[in-house]
Amino acid sequence: MKQRIITAVAAAALFLPIVFYGGLPFVILTYLLASIGLYELLKMKNLNIFSINGFLSLLFLWVVIFPEKYERAANFFYSKTELAIAFILLLLTFTVITKNRFNFEDAAFSIFSALYVGIGFYFFIETRDAGLVYIFYSLFMIWATDSGAYFIGKTMGKKKLWPDISPNKTVEGSIGGVICAIIVGVLFALFTDIHAAIVTIIGITAVLSVFGQIGDLVQSAFKRHFNVKDSGNILPGHGGILDRFDSLLFVLPLLHFFHLW
Repeated sequence: MKQRIITAVAAAALFLPIVFYGGLPFVILTYLLASIGLYELLKMKNLNIFSINGFLSLLFLWVVIFPEKYERAANFFYSKTELAIAFILLLLTFTVITKNRFNFEDAAFSIFSALYVGIGFYFFIETRDAGLVYIFYSLFMIWATDSGAYFIGKTMGKKKLWPDISPNKTVEGSIGGVICAIIVGVLFALFTDIHAAIVTIIGITAVLSVFGQIGDLVQSAFKRHFNVKDSGNILPGHGGILDRFDSLLFVLPLLHFFHLW
């Protein structure tokens, strides 16, 4: 526990000032976090990011993350979609060049990993551009979900939620996490400049809380499939970047789909 607290304080001291400042430093931080996240996923499948196929996957990730405002300003000859297709074709071509040492399954995993990580972190940038309040709404909602699920599950949990993937999670804890998240959502609606009716916030927060838990379960499923305890060890006591951002990777795209701003 002591190690977890020390890591959390140190990470917050580095992370929060950049989140507050926004702009290019925040974009650079997001690229760094996403790149580490991709490294963690590829490592689970014994794919080396410091290789030709790893470099292509990383470039594909960077294309997916590239912010919309910079895309408009740069006025590239090729669109993000066209560049993404090019990297997919290059990865598939590499299966032929290596005579299937890097095979179709490896290429598919690399492509899907870049999309999974890249889409979530792309919306991390887009959410920050929409307003700092939406970043903190997402973070506090997820923290409330996790804390509520843990403590309520610990005291009242009886029915296992998904024992094959995450044996410690319970249905009661999951429901408790949603209720705690809704409380946070209502507080944000009352005391911040999020312009939405209370009923709307309650509905949106409930859905986001559920999908935040699904994001957590997806990461648990990855780790169980590849038989690893944590996605990485860059955050002592917490695991890897994906262990900390798994819920956000699901919540932030959905937040945009709801057009809350």
